[in-house]
Amino acid sequence: MHKVAVVTDSVADIPPQLAEELGITIVPLVLRFGTDVYRDSLDISPDEYYEKLTTVKALPKTSAPPPLAFSEIYDRLAEKTDSILYIGLSSKLSGTFQIATQSVYLMKKKCRVELLDSQWAAMAQGFITITAARAAIAGAGLDETLAIARQAIPRVGICAAFDTLEYLERGGRIGKAQAFLGSLLKINPIIGIKDGEVIPLSKQHSRAKAIDYLYHYAADKPDIEALAVEYASDRGEADKLIERLKAKFPHVPVYISRATPVMGTHTGPGLIVVSVMTKGKTCL
Repeated sequence: MHKVAVVTDSVADIPPQLAEELGITIVPLVLRFGTDVYRDSLDISPDEYYEKLTTVKALPKTSAPPPLAFSEIYDRLAEKTDSILYIGLSSKLSGTFQIATQSVYLMKKKCRVELLDSQWAAMAQGFITITAARAAIAGAGLDETLAIARQAIPRVGICAAFDTLEYLERGGRIGKAQAFLGSLLKINPIIGIKDGEVIPLSKQHSRAKAIDYLYHYAADKPDIEALAVEYASDRGEADKLIERLKAKFPHVPVYISRATPVMGTHTGPGLIVVSVMTKGKTCL
Protein backbone atom coordinates (compact mmCIF):
# COMPACT_ATOMS: atom_id res chain seq x y z
CA MET A 1 0.00 0.00 0.00
CA HIS A 2 1.41 3.37 -1.01
CA LYS A 3 1.42 6.12 1.58
CA VAL A 4 -1.12 8.92 1.57
CA ALA A 5 -0.14 11.72 -0.81
CA VAL A 6 -0.31 15.10 0.96
CA VAL A 7 -1.06 18.23 -1.08
CA THR A 8 -1.27 21.90 -0.13
CA ASP A 9 -1.10 25.26 -1.87
CA SER A 10 1.70 27.79 -2.17
CA VAL A 11 0.35 30.07 0.57
CA ALA A 12 1.41 27.45 3.14
CA ASP A 13 4.96 28.82 2.68
CA ILE A 14 6.60 25.47 3.47
CA PRO A 15 10.34 25.77 2.72
CA PRO A 16 10.87 23.98 -0.63
CA GLN A 17 13.56 21.64 0.69
CA LEU A 18 11.30 20.53 3.55
CA ALA A 19 8.35 20.00 1.22
CA GLU A 20 10.52 17.83 -1.02
CA GLU A 21 11.90 15.90 1.94
CA LEU A 22 8.39 15.11 3.21
CA GLY A 23 6.91 14.45 -0.23
CA ILE A 24 4.42 17.34 -0.02
CA THR A 25 3.01 18.48 -3.35
CA ILE A 26 2.51 22.25 -3.66
CA VAL A 27 -0.15 23.72 -5.98
CA PRO A 28 0.76 27.32 -6.89
CA LEU A 29 -1.79 30.12 -6.78
CA VAL A 30 -1.81 32.62 -9.66
CA LEU A 31 -0.52 36.20 -9.95
CA ARG A 32 -1.50 38.63 -12.71
CA PHE A 33 0.42 41.79 -13.55
CA GLY A 34 -1.78 43.19 -16.31
CA THR A 35 -1.58 40.62 -19.10
CA ASP A 36 1.39 38.79 -17.52
CA VAL A 37 0.42 35.65 -15.62
CA TYR A 38 2.74 33.93 -13.14
CA ARG A 39 2.47 30.80 -11.03
CA ASP A 40 3.16 31.76 -7.44
CA SER A 41 6.84 31.28 -6.48
CA LEU A 42 7.55 29.39 -9.71
CA ASP A 43 7.49 31.75 -12.68
CA ILE A 44 8.86 34.81 -10.90
CA SER A 45 11.34 34.91 -8.03
CA PRO A 46 10.27 36.59 -4.77
CA ASP A 47 13.07 39.15 -5.20
CA GLU A 48 11.85 40.09 -8.67
CA TYR A 49 8.26 40.14 -7.53
CA TYR A 50 8.65 42.34 -4.46
CA GLU A 51 10.77 44.79 -6.43
CA LYS A 52 8.09 44.94 -9.09
CA LEU A 53 5.34 45.32 -6.48
CA THR A 54 6.82 48.58 -5.22
CA THR A 55 7.05 50.14 -8.69
CA VAL A 56 3.69 49.33 -10.30
CA LYS A 57 0.70 51.63 -9.96
CA ALA A 58 -2.00 48.97 -10.20
CA LEU A 59 -1.93 46.23 -7.59
CA PRO A 60 -1.43 42.78 -9.13
CA LYS A 61 -4.40 40.41 -9.08
CA THR A 62 -4.19 37.08 -7.27
CA SER A 63 -6.43 34.12 -7.90
CA ALA A 64 -6.93 30.48 -7.07
CA PRO A 65 -5.24 27.89 -9.29
CA PRO A 66 -7.39 26.81 -12.26
CA PRO A 67 -9.34 23.58 -11.68
CA LEU A 68 -7.14 21.65 -14.10
CA ALA A 69 -4.05 22.53 -12.04
CA PHE A 70 -5.56 20.54 -9.19
CA SER A 71 -7.10 17.70 -11.19
CA GLU A 72 -3.89 17.08 -13.13
CA ILE A 73 -1.91 16.90 -9.87
CA TYR A 74 -4.52 14.57 -8.35
CA ASP A 75 -4.32 12.32 -11.42
CA ARG A 76 -0.53 12.29 -11.37
CA LEU A 77 -0.49 11.34 -7.70
CA ALA A 78 -3.19 8.71 -8.28
CA GLU A 79 -0.71 6.78 -10.40
CA LYS A 80 1.32 6.17 -7.23
CA THR A 81 -1.28 6.06 -4.47
CA ASP A 82 -4.96 5.37 -3.85
CA SER A 83 -5.44 8.17 -1.29
CA ILE A 84 -4.79 11.92 -1.35
CA LEU A 85 -5.21 14.55 1.34
CA TYR A 86 -5.38 18.22 0.37
CA ILE A 87 -4.90 20.78 3.17
CA GLY A 88 -5.90 24.20 1.97
CA LEU A 89 -5.68 27.89 2.66
CA SER A 90 -8.59 29.24 4.72
CA SER A 91 -11.72 29.23 2.59
CA LYS A 92 -12.61 32.65 4.06
CA LEU A 93 -9.46 34.17 2.52
CA SER A 94 -9.56 32.62 -0.94
CA GLY A 95 -11.66 30.54 -3.33
CA THR A 96 -8.78 28.06 -3.60
CA PHE A 97 -10.36 25.46 -1.31
CA GLN A 98 -13.59 25.52 -3.31
CA ILE A 99 -11.67 25.03 -6.58
CA ALA A 100 -9.66 22.19 -5.02
CA THR A 101 -12.93 20.51 -4.04
CA GLN A 102 -14.58 20.96 -7.45
CA SER A 103 -11.44 19.65 -9.18
CA VAL A 104 -11.92 16.18 -7.71
CA TYR A 105 -14.81 15.69 -10.16
CA LEU A 106 -12.50 16.42 -13.10
CA MET A 107 -10.15 13.57 -12.25
CA LYS A 108 -9.64 10.89 -14.87
CA LYS A 109 -8.11 8.34 -12.52
CA LYS A 110 -9.75 6.57 -9.59
CA CYS A 111 -8.43 7.69 -6.22
CA ARG A 112 -9.93 8.69 -2.88
CA VAL A 113 -9.39 12.40 -2.18
CA GLU A 114 -10.14 14.09 1.15
CA LEU A 115 -9.92 17.85 1.63
CA LEU A 116 -9.36 19.85 4.81
CA ASP A 117 -9.86 23.60 5.20
CA SER A 118 -6.91 24.52 7.43
CA GLN A 119 -8.61 27.80 8.48
CA TRP A 120 -5.10 29.30 8.36
CA ALA A 121 -2.46 30.61 5.98
CA ALA A 122 1.36 30.84 5.92
CA MET A 123 3.30 28.40 8.08
CA ALA A 124 0.34 27.89 10.42
CA GLN A 125 -1.21 26.12 7.43
CA GLY A 126 2.24 24.72 6.71
CA PHE A 127 2.61 23.15 10.17
CA ILE A 128 -0.71 21.33 9.77
CA THR A 129 0.42 20.03 6.39
CA ILE A 130 3.85 19.00 7.72
CA THR A 131 2.18 17.12 10.60
CA ALA A 132 -0.03 15.26 8.14
CA ALA A 133 2.89 14.42 5.86
CA ARG A 134 4.90 13.00 8.75
CA ALA A 135 1.93 10.88 9.81
CA ALA A 136 1.63 9.58 6.24
CA ILE A 137 5.33 8.75 6.12
CA ALA A 138 4.94 6.87 9.42
CA GLY A 139 2.29 4.68 7.80
CA ALA A 140 -1.00 6.31 8.79
CA GLY A 141 -3.90 5.68 6.45
CA LEU A 142 -6.01 8.45 4.96
CA ASP A 143 -8.60 8.59 7.74
CA GLU A 144 -5.93 8.67 10.45
CA THR A 145 -3.83 11.26 8.57
CA LEU A 146 -6.92 13.44 8.15
CA ALA A 147 -7.76 13.13 11.85
CA ILE A 148 -4.20 14.04 12.85
CA ALA A 149 -4.27 17.08 10.56
CA ARG A 150 -7.66 18.17 11.91
CA GLN A 151 -6.38 17.88 15.50
CA ALA A 152 -3.46 20.16 14.60
CA ILE A 153 -5.72 23.07 13.54
CA PRO A 154 -6.25 24.49 17.08
CA ARG A 155 -2.57 23.94 17.93
CA VAL A 156 -1.20 26.53 15.50
CA GLY A 157 -1.24 30.31 15.39
CA ILE A 158 0.05 33.22 13.36
CA CYS A 159 1.09 36.79 14.01
CA ALA A 160 2.14 39.15 11.21
CA ALA A 161 3.56 42.66 11.09
CA PHE A 162 3.90 45.01 8.16
CA ASP A 163 4.47 48.68 7.65
CA THR A 164 1.33 49.78 5.82
CA LEU A 165 -2.33 48.78 5.45
CA GLU A 166 -2.34 50.04 1.88
CA TYR A 167 -1.92 46.64 0.21
CA LEU A 168 -4.37 44.80 2.47
CA GLU A 169 -7.03 47.44 1.83
CA ARG A 170 -6.42 47.63 -1.93
CA GLY A 171 -6.51 43.85 -2.22
CA GLY A 172 -9.85 43.59 -0.43
CA ARG A 173 -8.53 41.16 2.21
CA ILE A 174 -8.65 43.54 5.15
CA GLY A 175 -11.57 41.82 6.90
CA LYS A 176 -11.85 42.76 10.55
CA ALA A 177 -8.50 44.53 10.38
CA GLN A 178 -10.40 47.47 8.91
CA ALA A 179 -10.54 48.69 12.53
CA PHE A 180 -7.01 49.97 11.86
CA LEU A 181 -8.17 52.27 9.09
CA GLY A 182 -8.58 55.93 9.83
CA SER A 183 -5.55 56.10 12.09
CA LEU A 184 -3.80 59.41 11.53
CA LEU A 185 -0.55 58.08 12.92
CA LYS A 186 2.14 56.15 11.09
CA ILE A 187 1.59 52.67 12.48
CA ASN A 188 2.95 49.18 12.06
CA PRO A 189 -0.19 47.01 12.08
CA ILE A 190 -0.13 43.58 13.70
CA ILE A 191 -2.67 41.06 12.49
CA GLY A 192 -3.59 37.48 13.24
CA ILE A 193 -6.09 34.95 11.96
CA LYS A 194 -9.09 33.71 13.93
CA ASP A 195 -11.75 31.36 12.61
CA GLY A 196 -10.18 31.68 9.18
CA GLU A 197 -10.38 35.48 8.99
CA VAL A 198 -7.80 38.27 9.31
CA ILE A 199 -8.20 40.09 12.64
CA PRO A 200 -6.39 43.10 14.17
CA LEU A 201 -4.13 42.34 17.14
CA SER A 202 -2.19 45.53 17.81
CA LYS A 203 -0.87 48.84 16.45
CA GLN A 204 2.80 49.53 17.06
CA HIS A 205 4.39 52.91 16.41
CA SER A 206 7.80 51.67 15.32
CA ARG A 207 9.20 48.73 13.42
CA ALA A 208 11.30 47.68 16.42
CA LYS A 209 8.21 47.54 18.64
CA ALA A 210 6.37 45.56 15.99
CA ILE A 211 9.16 42.97 15.88
CA ASP A 212 9.15 42.85 19.69
CA TYR A 213 5.43 42.12 19.56
CA LEU A 214 6.07 39.17 17.22
CA TYR A 215 8.79 37.87 19.52
CA HIS A 216 6.57 38.00 22.60
CA TYR A 217 3.66 36.46 20.70
CA ALA A 218 5.78 33.31 20.40
CA ALA A 219 7.88 33.64 23.58
CA ASP A 220 4.81 33.83 25.81
CA LYS A 221 3.27 30.61 24.48
CA PRO A 222 3.58 27.49 26.64
CA ASP A 223 4.60 24.11 25.21
CA ILE A 224 5.99 25.39 21.93
CA GLU A 225 6.66 22.52 19.52
CA ALA A 226 7.80 24.38 16.39
CA LEU A 227 8.28 27.94 15.16
CA ALA A 228 8.64 29.63 11.80
CA VAL A 229 9.66 33.12 10.76
CA GLU A 230 8.68 34.29 7.29
CA TYR A 231 9.78 37.42 5.52
CA ALA A 232 8.94 39.14 2.26
CA SER A 233 11.98 41.26 1.50
CA ASP A 234 14.20 41.69 4.59
CA ARG A 235 16.09 38.48 5.35
CA GLY A 236 18.35 40.23 7.87
CA GLU A 237 15.40 41.30 9.98
CA ALA A 238 14.07 37.72 9.96
CA ASP A 239 17.46 36.29 10.94
CA LYS A 240 17.67 38.59 13.97
CA LEU A 241 14.22 37.52 15.12
CA ILE A 242 15.16 33.87 14.68
CA GLU A 243 18.28 34.37 16.81
CA ARG A 244 16.11 35.75 19.63
CA LEU A 245 13.64 32.90 19.35
CA LYS A 246 16.37 30.25 19.29
CA ALA A 247 17.86 31.76 22.45
CA LYS A 248 14.44 31.49 24.11
CA PHE A 249 13.66 28.03 22.70
CA PRO A 250 17.03 26.30 22.17
CA HIS A 251 15.48 22.85 21.69
CA VAL A 252 12.62 23.85 19.39
CA PRO A 253 12.96 23.73 15.57
CA VAL A 254 12.74 27.24 14.09
CA TYR A 255 12.15 27.35 10.34
CA ILE A 256 12.83 30.29 8.06
CA SER A 257 10.59 30.75 5.05
CA ARG A 258 9.96 33.28 2.32
CA ALA A 259 6.48 34.75 2.27
CA THR A 260 4.87 33.76 -0.99
CA PRO A 261 4.30 36.61 -3.48
CA VAL A 262 0.54 35.93 -3.36
CA MET A 263 0.53 36.79 0.33
CA GLY A 264 2.92 39.69 -0.16
CA THR A 265 0.54 41.20 -2.70
CA HIS A 266 -1.97 41.81 0.06
CA THR A 267 0.49 42.93 2.74
CA GLY A 268 3.36 44.62 0.90
CA PRO A 269 7.10 43.90 1.00
CA GLY A 270 7.39 44.89 4.69
CA LEU A 271 5.72 41.66 5.79
CA ILE A 272 7.27 39.54 8.55
CA VAL A 273 5.39 36.64 10.12
CA VAL A 274 5.78 34.37 13.13
CA SER A 275 3.90 31.08 13.06
CA VAL A 276 3.74 28.76 16.05
CA MET A 277 2.75 25.20 16.78
CA THR A 278 2.12 24.12 20.37
CA LYS A 279 1.41 20.84 22.08
CA GLY A 280 -1.99 22.09 23.24
CA LYS A 281 -4.50 24.67 22.06
CA THR A 282 -2.96 27.92 20.84
CA CYS A 283 -4.59 31.15 21.97
CA LEU A 284 -4.05 34.59 20.42
